[in-house]
Amino acid sequence: MRLHPARGARPRARTTGRRTAGVLLVAAALVATAMPASSALADPGTATAPAYLDPKLPVARRVSDLLGRMTTAEKIGQMTQAERGSVDADPTQITHLNLGSLLSGGGSTPTPNTPAAWADMIDGYQTHALASRLHIPLLYGIDSVHGDGNLVGATIFPHNIGMGATRDPRLVAEEEHITATETRATGPQWVFAPCVCVARDDRWGRTYESFGEDPALVQRMESAIDGFQGTRTKDLARPDRVLATVKHYAGDGDTTYGTSTTGDYTIDRGITRTSHQRFAAVDLAPYVTAVQVHGVGSVMPSYSSVQWTDVPGSQPVKMSASKELLTDVLKRKIGFDGFLISDWDAITQLPGDFATQVRTSVNAGMDMFMQPYDAPQFEQTLAAEVQAGRVPMSRIDDAVSRVLRAKFQLGLFEHPFTDRANIDTVGSPAHRAVARRAVAESQVLLKNDHHALPLKPSQHIYVAGVNANDLGNQAGGWTVTWQGQSGNTAFPGTTILQGIQRDAKNVTYSADATAPMTGSDVGIVVIGETPYAEGVGDVGTGGHTLNLSATDRANIDRVCSAIRTCLVLDVAGRPQIITDQLPKADAFAMSWLPGSEGDGVADVLFGKRPFTGKLPVTWPRSEAQEPINVGDAHYDPLFPYGYGLTAQR
Repeated sequence: MRLHPARGARPRARTTGRRTAGVLLVAAALVATAMPASSALADPGTATAPAYLDPKLPVARRVSDLLGRMTTAEKIGQMTQAERGSVDADPTQITHLNLGSLLSGGGSTPTPNTPAAWADMIDGYQTHALASRLHIPLLYGIDSVHGDGNLVGATIFPHNIGMGATRDPRLVAEEEHITATETRATGPQWVFAPCVCVARDDRWGRTYESFGEDPALVQRMESAIDGFQGTRTKDLARPDRVLATVKHYAGDGDTTYGTSTTGDYTIDRGITRTSHQRFAAVDLAPYVTAVQVHGVGSVMPSYSSVQWTDVPGSQPVKMSASKELLTDVLKRKIGFDGFLISDWDAITQLPGDFATQVRTSVNAGMDMFMQPYDAPQFEQTLAAEVQAGRVPMSRIDDAVSRVLRAKFQLGLFEHPFTDRANIDTVGSPAHRAVARRAVAESQVLLKNDHHALPLKPSQHIYVAGVNANDLGNQAGGWTVTWQGQSGNTAFPGTTILQGIQRDAKNVTYSADATAPMTGSDVGIVVIGETPYAEGVGDVGTGGHTLNLSATDRANIDRVCSAIRTCLVLDVAGRPQIITDQLPKADAFAMSWLPGSEGDGVADVLFGKRPFTGKLPVTWPRSEAQEPINVGDAHYDPLFPYGYGLTAQR
């Protein structure tokens, strides 16, 4: 999910944590207005509440009862998700449109961007949902892809590619449990994570969102789903769990370079050209595990298309329009009983006018539609399609039943407002300690000649490179804003330089390697990328390349030619081409995008923790080698998949 570049139950009588009196008064007023004594919540001729409000009844019974009370307009509302920015000026739209969901795109935040402000904002929206005729609570979604990245002060973990390097499913589950805790304590009950794509071409701008190039590794790391949701259905209603979304179904990491037709993207949103057999083995396998082993609650179909190489005359079909893959394969064959949420305005990329796009995707099996700024048009269009008989009511009922089931399982009808019991744990020392450990475990040592590592605190250390002291570059995209941003002011954390300075007393830093190096025992050059997200980071887009920048090459040349022991750290979302520079360094390590805890990098440099990370992707000799993956017929990488040295004091 992205941010466009332009881009009933009653509230609980007893609240948990801190909730502003204003929110409570507004909630009480709105719900009281919507629920007179002769409210729709009472069955005709009785004083009893309807079955769907009885938490003792099975969820299936509650869903059926509520569905039977809903008008077509109310049902279509539940299938609609709008961006908060589109309703913020007039939140009564939530009520009038019967909206089932809101989301915050990347960088869409309250002011101030604090935990309490998030909870207050979402509770305010919830009061308007509860003011609708049937008082169906709102489901709020957010991209918590490496921590609650939109929230300033949240714990920011390494991106998935670094977590894939850890080979530690338990740590991944612990990370996502922390992310779930921090996310739900501030309002959202639903996350658009984890990405279970299989990155087969490192030129893809979303490579860092993947756990790796081997579907078996991705499947192992789907412990992330358990971290988000828990391991039992009843866990979803807890204040430290959220509904998870696996994305992007399916094949988004396996598209062919040059096939994208979105702007100047080269690979993101392109075409996956493959056979049914290969698609099942590489691209589909993680979704089978997500559904059948982890019971994931929602799935987000990809922007990308599939074109079958084993079907004569096959043409590319966008995933949002593929009944074969959404309904026949995912829902029927694999057995997915959650709901499908479209990506940001995804259906507008389908052929035809808007009515055709809506009809095609609903009939293909999409259940909820992320229509950030045109929710009214979507609802009107779908209603017209239903009335004309082009979308059967059975398809609407199926979609709405799936959405309502999730809301009941999350306990939203009993507890629609934010449970703030864990709000003080956001960005806590305990949570950041886990992130620091994740950073250390993610580091991959690829070269260590002459026992250059581990370092000694007594050594005079010279550090060069902007990425040594830039939190924004260290965290990458999906951090506070959609694309991320360079600099040290957007969120709290420690840079790699600060981590080194805590372990060694004599440290010289020079971003451009021009400060005197006399007397230095060790030189550390930190190279890498600046933040990007999605197709904006595709190689060939906006100057992006896998090659090192001229500045990084110059820094390596200066430091490694002047200081006897020289090591290079790469802070990037994917392998970079270091073939020519590698001989100049005594040691080389891949740091990926470690997030907010630069101390974790220092921990392995100084031997407090051993290097244990293994490459989750193949490291190419040149950009021209891409795509290159383990198992290829002519496999000749600079470093093979799974490579990684160990070094400890």
